[in-house]
Amino acid sequence: MKIRHLCRNFVFCAMLLAVLVGCGPAGQEVDSPPPRVSIVTIAPVSLELTEDLPARVAPFRLAEIRPQVSGIVQRRLFEQGEGVRAGQPLFEINPAPFRAEVETAEAALQKAEAELASARKHAARLEPLVRAEAISRQVYDDAVSKRQTAAADVAEARATLSRRRLDLEFSTVKSPIAGRIDQELVTEGALVASSDSKPMARVQQIDKVYVDIQRPASSLETLQDTLATHASLEKGLPVNILRSNGTPYDVTGRVLFSSINVDASTGGVLLRVIVDNPQHRLLPGMFVRARVPSASYANALTVPQQSVVRIGGKPYVWVVDAGDTVKMVAVQLGELTNGSYRVRSGLKEGQNVVVEGTARLSDGIRVNARDVKMSVSPSASAASSF
Repeated sequence: MKIRHLCRNFVFCAMLLAVLVGCGPAGQEVDSPPPRVSIVTIAPVSLELTEDLPARVAPFRLAEIRPQVSGIVQRRLFEQGEGVRAGQPLFEINPAPFRAEVETAEAALQKAEAELASARKHAARLEPLVRAEAISRQVYDDAVSKRQTAAADVAEARATLSRRRLDLEFSTVKSPIAGRIDQELVTEGALVASSDSKPMARVQQIDKVYVDIQRPASSLETLQDTLATHASLEKGLPVNILRSNGTPYDVTGRVLFSSINVDASTGGVLLRVIVDNPQHRLLPGMFVRARVPSASYANALTVPQQSVVRIGGKPYVWVVDAGDTVKMVAVQLGELTNGSYRVRSGLKEGQNVVVEGTARLSDGIRVNARDVKMSVSPSASAASSF
């Protein structure tokens, strides 16, 4: 009997323990506190968005030095790689043939002038005779004609002399612009001609340079809006030039113009930027990156990137209302800048958006919300858009 009684007590205790263990979690769930979340309050900010684009440096001016007369190059008159001034002699082509042609032209001019003087005297002597009808009118007219022909010969000889002197001047090849000259492309003793396709040297002006950027044609409307927004700036839309590691050069450019033609092969539009380059840090042909203003928003609403939940590829955020309950709201997002999305639609100023603790949320539950502060830089680089 005692053994049976002990067994009954043991079974009763086991059943009671099982009931208590089974009821324990339910009791805890009923008494659990609301989930804790971190929220930010949506407020308008001013955004100046920029875009980093690949670009290439081009010289402000480029002059290909070519001969205007044919001859043998006698001397190079510059040091390769140095700066030259406008009008500075660069090459000397053998001037001896041109001097001889000048002397020949001078002699031809003297001959023509002597013939003109003789024709004038002859016509002057015949003039009183034709008035006195001592000679026929035909003889006098022939004398006048010879005088006029001699005058034309003098004019032609003078023109020929001017041309020969010009050829002699062209035998010294000069730089048309000031800038920096590269290596010589012809050497002493080379035969050059005005019809040569190869230049003798190249001079590039690089105290100012162009930075050419290719932008997608789809961004042309946004670019035009940005240019219109900054139309009041005297120096134009500012652009920063970046090194390959992302650090900026100590120069600032400005947008000169945007091409009206779309490249059929790339679908891009040329954006040309002019940059002061006093220290010659930017060299023609260099590949750089240009930070170009892409959009400007005076009152933009932004949400942190971690607050966005994607369901079926569509973005949503959790919003906490005045009663500390949450609901999911669909939003349309714009550019991603410094870890925050610009909100195109779906939210209003003053709403509280959950940024931490979204994993345990469901529509309509109460939460324990605490504010956190997050800031967006007024000038940010746009990484992507949705």
